Amino acid sequence: MPMESSPEQPLPLSRVTSAVRGWIDRLGAVWVEAQLIEINRRSGSRTIFLTLRDRLANVSVSVTASATTIDSAGPLSEGAAIVARLKPSYYETAGRLSYYCDAITPIGEGKLLAQLEQRKRMLQAEGLFARELKKRLPFLPRTVGLITSAGSAAEKDVIENARVRWPAVSIKTEPALVQGPQAVDQVIDALARLDADPAVEVIIIARGGGSLEDLLPFSDEAMIRAVFACRTPVVSAIGHETDNPILDLVADFRASTPTAAAKRVVPDVAEEHDRLDQARARLGQSMVGLIRRHREFLDQLRSRPVLADPTASFAVRREQLHSLSDRGHRAMVGRVRQDQSAVEHLLARVRAVSPKATLERGYSILVDGEGVAVTSVAEIDVDDDLLAYVADGQLTLAVRDIEKGGIGR
Repeated sequence: MPMESSPEQPLPLSRVTSAVRGWIDRLGAVWVEAQLIEINRRSGSRTIFLTLRDRLANVSVSVTASATTIDSAGPLSEGAAIVARLKPSYYETAGRLSYYCDAITPIGEGKLLAQLEQRKRMLQAEGLFARELKKRLPFLPRTVGLITSAGSAAEKDVIENARVRWPAVSIKTEPALVQGPQAVDQVIDALARLDADPAVEVIIIARGGGSLEDLLPFSDEAMIRAVFACRTPVVSAIGHETDNPILDLVADFRASTPTAAAKRVVPDVAEEHDRLDQARARLGQSMVGLIRRHREFLDQLRSRPVLADPTASFAVRREQLHSLSDRGHRAMVGRVRQDQSAVEHLLARVRAVSPKATLERGYSILVDGEGVAVTSVAEIDVDDDLLAYVADGQLTLAVRDIEKGGIGR
């Protein structure tokens, strides 16, 4: 029911926003078909922001969704067609309308791309695309295997470009359908026959482009596993630069076009001759430069004094030896003199404090009959016999009298 209002009887804004919210809540969740324009994943947030646009009308809306909802939908890419369940919500306080998505599914080509992306991730997890498992292409293959549609432009491009570049090359063609339900089986059978031929050194799988549906056989899991199991290097040349079937990832080399594949597999005769001439020229220059450097080195060696006069170094060493010998002799003489002077000084000090020096100054040493030095009058008696040592001999003395008191008294 419409709300009654007039300039004389206006409605409160809150009542209007509340009514709008009620109308939107009664709408409930709706499924919509749209095109996914943008996926915005903000760092640290579990909420993902999407932009959806109507596929026919110029209408777009911003939508929020959880990471779980997006991940459960499989690989999604911008530009894909999708169906999504949206729940509109109206925030009264801000007067803002928003949409929340709780389910999303790609349709049409988007669904097909999602399936291919899921298959690609599965095969990658198994290691089928590992770079270290890629086989090297032969430098100059004698026989090249070619799998393509009989009489196609891709066959013509490969054969003509290969023979123009290297006329001696042999092209062994195994025709096969490259489109439709039988293409996978025919390409796998042709691949097995060429891989079993020991003369074939490299295999090219070629097709002249096409739509996503046309190129589906070259993303088939059975074909991918057959290429991975080949012992012979495989080159993928499917379509144009923008075409990227899963075969490009498992092949040992990916060429943008069949023509590019022929140019990569078969070397150009003229280019190889030019490279050989350039290599010979660089080798000659390197040898001339090497000889010149060694000649200059020998000239430098011959100009050194030791080679000009080998005995000159002996004279120099002899002078150095004589100089060192003289320095050593002078050092030894000086050291001996220093030590001799020190010994004489110490000897003079010892002699100055020796008993003999004391006696030579006029003193004598008294000892009793037992040879013990007499230092006090209390140690002797009258009529004791004493022995006196003087500078030039010894005297035997008899004590006549004893008087106490020092020399100074």
